[in-house]
Amino acid sequence: MAFKSSKARSLRLPPGSCDCHFHIFDLSRYPYAAERSYTPPDATLADYQQLRDDWGIDRAVLVHPSVFGSDHLSFEALLSAHSDWLRGVAVVFPQTSEEQIARWHGLGARGSRINALNAGGPGLGAMRSLVDKIRPQGWHLQLLIDLQDTPELPEQVADLGVQVVVDHMGHHPAPELLQSPGFVRLCSLLKEERAWVKLSAPYRLSGEHPHYPDLRPLVDALLQANPKRLVWGTDWPHPASPFTVPDDEALMARVFDWLPDAALRQQVLVDNATALYWQDTLPR
Repeated sequence: MAFKSSKARSLRLPPGSCDCHFHIFDLSRYPYAAERSYTPPDATLADYQQLRDDWGIDRAVLVHPSVFGSDHLSFEALLSAHSDWLRGVAVVFPQTSEEQIARWHGLGARGSRINALNAGGPGLGAMRSLVDKIRPQGWHLQLLIDLQDTPELPEQVADLGVQVVVDHMGHHPAPELLQSPGFVRLCSLLKEERAWVKLSAPYRLSGEHPHYPDLRPLVDALLQANPKRLVWGTDWPHPASPFTVPDDEALMARVFDWLPDAALRQQVLVDNATALYWQDTLPR
């Protein structure tokens, strides 16, 4: 379900804010792969533009979703048409050529994603070969994983010489995740500046909507580890959520709860996103 737009907005993001995780689904223009774990309702660019206008999202990062498989037609078209405010995270497969990766880089892609939770992408067994493909462009590897199930994976990626970005705070129920070896190690990687974490999709970790009190200790632990290595994303339009998705007002309120002062919001919403997605230099 997409965000529900509200005319009365008491909150607004700081100038330059970046939504570091969203998707576009438009089946009439871009067909889905036969092998997929879910079929989302349409959520078009026009819908997303309304969200941007409502909340002051100046920049965004398009994440290639698993339902498209290896077909990047939508990804390429959107990046090409909106290079002034858009960056992207592609999905590199073992058969993806160096020339294709270079093309995506020129369009604004800055990373590749491995989705271990849904069908339609390369498996974890391909991780080393994929890292070899993306390293020359200075890309990061983004992981959609259950951190409790694969606690060693972020460190394994970091040891291969690329930055690792962990989706949705580790994608596991918060009380268990907070005490887990994988989360402890992830915080160490943040301190060492070898990893990034997305503060996104609270409804994937908890059913205690709309305030998510059980997530606050998790967010605070990440902030204590290294606020310069956190980015934020809407996960719009919230596909295949295991729990109820609150409306946009409630979700945006969490941003201000988790990042209570202007300096911290500037760091996470603006500066960190610039460092991760808008730096055009090669390996960091």
